[in-house]
Amino acid sequence: MALDAIKKELRVAFSRDTQPVWFRIAKWVIFVAVSKRLHGTRWFWAWTLGSVLAGLTLHFVYRWKTRGWTEPWGGWDDI
Repeated sequence: MALDAIKKELRVAFSRDTQPVWFRIAKWVIFVAVSKRLHGTRWFWAWTLGSVLAGLTLHFVYRWKTRGWTEPWGGWDDI
C-alpha cells in the first residue's frame, strides 16, 4: 500500500499536466540562481534544506486539502 502511494505521488509530481512548462523552468532557474549565489556561505544548507522542506510541506498540505488520497486527482482515475 505504501509503495502504491509513493508511485502515485511521483506520477503526480512528474506529470506534464500538473504544471505548465514555463512554471517548472522558472522554479528551477530561481532555485539554481539562489543556490549559486549562496554557495560557499553559511546559508547554503539552510536554503537547500529549507526549500526542500517547504516544497514537501506545500505538496502534502495541498494534497490533504484536495483530498488527494481518497478521490481521483490530477486527471487520473486510480482510486
